[in-house]
Amino acid sequence: MAGVSENGSFSLYTLLLISSLLLLASQTHVSSERIARPPIVNGLSWNYYWISCPRVERIIRKHLEGVFKKDTGQAPGILRLFFHDCFAQGCDASILLNGVDGEEDEKEHPANLGLREEAIQTIENLRALIRKQCPRVVTCADILVIAAREAVRQLGGPDFEVPLGRKDSFNFNVTAPDNLPAPFLRTDELLEIFGGRNFDATDVVALSGAHTYGRAHCPSLFNRTIESDPPIEQNFKNKLDLTCPSDEFPNTVDLDIRTPNKFDNMYYINLLNNQGVFTSDQDLASNFKTKEIVNTFASDQKKFFDKFADAFVKVSQLGVLTKDRDGEVRKTCFAPNKRKSSVAFVVEEVVELAEKL
Repeated sequence: MAGVSENGSFSLYTLLLISSLLLLASQTHVSSERIARPPIVNGLSWNYYWISCPRVERIIRKHLEGVFKKDTGQAPGILRLFFHDCFAQGCDASILLNGVDGEEDEKEHPANLGLREEAIQTIENLRALIRKQCPRVVTCADILVIAAREAVRQLGGPDFEVPLGRKDSFNFNVTAPDNLPAPFLRTDELLEIFGGRNFDATDVVALSGAHTYGRAHCPSLFNRTIESDPPIEQNFKNKLDLTCPSDEFPNTVDLDIRTPNKFDNMYYINLLNNQGVFTSDQDLASNFKTKEIVNTFASDQKKFFDKFADAFVKVSQLGVLTKDRDGEVRKTCFAPNKRKSSVAFVVEEVVELAEKL
C-alpha cells in the first residue's frame, strides 16, 4: 500500500499529507461558518491555537462552568471586564495589570468603579490552569476574550467563535478609561463615540444588550431617580429611589428587573416599558436612530443574538497587538514579564516543557 513502510507503519510523507489535509479541512470549516461574520484584522486567526494549544477553549469552558454555577454574578463581571479592557486602549489585557509601589492603575479609574475582583482573579486562575497544559503560549488578552464569550454563552446567550492571537501589553495607561462611554450619556453622544470606532447604530443597541444581566451601582444611576427624561415608569422609579436615595449609597440594582441572571432579550422589553436603569439604556428606545432596532430585538431574540455576536467580535479586535515586538505572553496577568535575553527565555521554556512531561 502506498505510504506504508515494510513494517506496516505510516511513512513520514503520509503523516505530513494527513496533517495538511486536516489543517485544510479545519480552515475550510471555520471560514464557511464565519462567512457572515466581520473580517478579522491582520494577525488574528479563527484557529490560532490549533497546534500550540488546541484544548484552550475547552479548558476555559469547563472551568467557567464550575465558576458560574457557584456565582452567576461573575459572568457579567467578566463581560464588563472584557469591554472595559478593549474599549479603553485595546484588547491587550492592560486592565489586569497592577500598579507598583502605590502606582495607580486602570482599575482605579472612576469609569471602572465596581469591577469585580473575583472576575479579575478568575482570569488569572485560568491563565495558571492553561499554562500547565501549554507553557507560555496563551495570552491573558485571549483568555479574557474567550472567557467573555463563555460568560455570554453559559448564561443563555449565543455561542460563537472569536478570532485569537492577541499579545499582552507591556504596560497600562491610567487615562485610557477616559474613552469608556458613561452611563448617563444620551443616544446621539453614544453613537458619536462608537462611530469613531466604526460601530453603527445596530452595533450600539446590540452591545447595550449586555445589560441584560449584572448590577449597577448607585453613583452610576442616581440621575435616573431625579430626571424624567428619558421617561421612567413610576413604580420602577420608586424602587430606585428606595435603593439609591443618594449617589453616595453603596447599594446596587439589577440591570434587568425581569431575568437578572440570564442573557436574553428581556433588556429590550424593559426599555419598552420605560424600565431602563441607565439613561444611556432608556434613551435608545426614544431616539429615532435606534428605537426601531430596540423594537426588533425585543420581538426577535435570535436577531439580537446574531447582531450581538457580530458586535462582540468587532469589539474584540479593537487595538489588538499581534507582533512580538509590540506585546508578550505574560507569566502572570497582573504584571509584565521581566526583560530577559533570548537565551534565558528559551531555557525557561525548555524547563517548563520538561516539568510538564
